[in-house]
Amino acid sequence: MARELPRRFEFHWGGGWVTEEASVRTPHHEPTIQLLEYESGDKAIRFCGYEGARMGRYPLVIGAGDLEALGRALRKNRKLHALMRSLVG
Repeated sequence: MARELPRRFEFHWGGGWVTEEASVRTPHHEPTIQLLEYESGDKAIRFCGYEGARMGRYPLVIGAGDLEALGRALRKNRKLHALMRSLVG
């Protein structure tokens, strides 16, 4: 599902913008990786899942069969892809 970007997020320790997002639809939910850019200039990655337009409040589970499609979606997001590459070396 395409969600508008950038869009605002707010935590009790600070807020900013979701500027990039990679996701894949599965029969059960939509695993999603987001680039969060704080007003301070700091960046973070959020792993989450959506059910329709609503973000789930549960640990993200991605089936092995969906990883390749999520990887393709991730490569379309330059900054998010670069941060994820630093995670896996």
